[in-house]
Amino acid sequence: MSAIPKLTTATVTPCLRYRDAPAAIDWLCAVFGFERHLVVPGDDGSIRHAQLSFGNGMIMLGSAQGDNWYGKLMAQPDQIDGRQTQTICLVVNDADLIYQRVKAAGVEILQEIEDASYGGRGFSCRDLEGHVWTIGTYDPWQH
Repeated sequence: MSAIPKLTTATVTPCLRYRDAPAAIDWLCAVFGFERHLVVPGDDGSIRHAQLSFGNGMIMLGSAQGDNWYGKLMAQPDQIDGRQTQTICLVVNDADLIYQRVKAAGVEILQEIEDASYGGRGFSCRDLEGHVWTIGTYDPWQH
């Protein structure tokens, strides 16, 4: 193993921005099963910084703001015709359970749930603000 990564729980942490970050936090926890690890609210009802855990993984997120250097780098999916520059994969025990939650939440399913030819079962969807997620049982560490 390389000496560059720190030996910690997870060494890659995706970062997202949402226009309504408080609603996104609630949605990600209720639908996908994330848990609040740290949430730093802003003075105006925004989220300055949040960390949501998922098993031994984590995402960071905050309110979409274009008034600082980082915010100027970011674009929301609806600003670029729904295209993505990256997507997130969640490895779960039961893809059908999460699929049912996503269907009940009424967001767009991009790829219906199916068994993959390379192993695992999964689907792809957009979240409430258009970010693309792939959720499935395929564990890349096992292959």
